[in-house]
Amino acid sequence: MNAERHRLTPRKLLLSKWTAARPQNREKHFLVTELFCDEDGNVLQIELQAVFSKRAWRLDWRELQDAEQWLMGWR
Repeated sequence: MNAERHRLTPRKLLLSKWTAARPQNREKHFLVTELFCDEDGNVLQIELQAVFSKRAWRLDWRELQDAEQWLMGWR
């Protein structure tokens, strides 16, 4: 199965808005609140925060490229 992928620029992810394709726990809208980079300034991970609950967690920024899990913007 060939999943659809978003084209993303890691440096431009800060404060970007995302919608979960399959919301759980009433958490549908999310905001990228922090970028975690290596010594060379390459983005490795992001902090994603749920707008509803303020729950936050770190994940590899590439996970946002999976259009089956994440939709760009708030919908």
